Amino acid sequence: MDILSLFWIFIIISTLQPVIRQRMLEAQRLRLFDLLEHKRKSRVIALIHRQETLSLLGFPLVRYISIEDSEAVLRAIKLTDKDVPIDVILHTPGGLVLAAEQIAFALDKHPARVTVFVPHYAMSGGTLIALAADEIVMDDNAVLGPVDPQLGQHPAASILKVLERKPIAEVDDDTVIMADMAEKALRQVHATVVGLLREKMPADRAEQLATTLSSGIWTHDYPILAHEARELGLPVTTDVPEEIYHIMTLHPQTAQRRPSVEYIPLPRSRNAERPGPPGHG
Repeated sequence: MDILSLFWIFIIISTLQPVIRQRMLEAQRLRLFDLLEHKRKSRVIALIHRQETLSLLGFPLVRYISIEDSEAVLRAIKLTDKDVPIDVILHTPGGLVLAAEQIAFALDKHPARVTVFVPHYAMSGGTLIALAADEIVMDDNAVLGPVDPQLGQHPAASILKVLERKPIAEVDDDTVIMADMAEKALRQVHATVVGLLREKMPADRAEQLATTLSSGIWTHDYPILAHEARELGLPVTTDVPEEIYHIMTLHPQTAQRRPSVEYIPLPRSRNAERPGPPGHG
């Protein structure tokens, strides 16, 4: 075999290696899904967004809740019998309000119990989806976030502040139009949150919580920890099954030249024996 043939074999193997690795990860994830479904007698749906990197240019591409996501989740719910509970593994920075609302309303309509697991974070539209659950199971350090709508790069609530603080004659037409859209967006999200909560708590409490989450009293990236979410009246617990963390490890971040975080992936206790230096018995 000549050098040119070896070169082409190397190229083919290098090209196929990522594909094979991806298929192996998918097979491992499906096995864990199957184990978790049998353990909990439920349908497991994962909505997990990781930062992707374009293969040739190397630019980061952040993923969000999209219409394609809502279509896939709605199909999964449709394929689930009405008496089968649904478990959603949720890890997302948010995304399109329309897509998040579709998913949330579909989960809210499911007759059997719906549980949302948040191992790390479910912000914005992710929190909107979590509100549809009968139970939100969060890691002690996981966070939810406000659901106040954003118009472009600006929070809707902040756009309205412009009209409150400046005479209308000093505000340009585009800002007035944006403020009108902002008012509608705030009203619509508030109504959505109330609709998702109305059967889970008294009406006045649902109204109050909807105002807290959607009116822009916090910045959009404000972290709502499990204990604060519970204080707000949400049905939060913190007993996340180990399988959820294993599933997350099978959704790895795009490989980089050097990992940002490193550790020995084994349980560590205070009384664990430490090995001696290399070369010592």
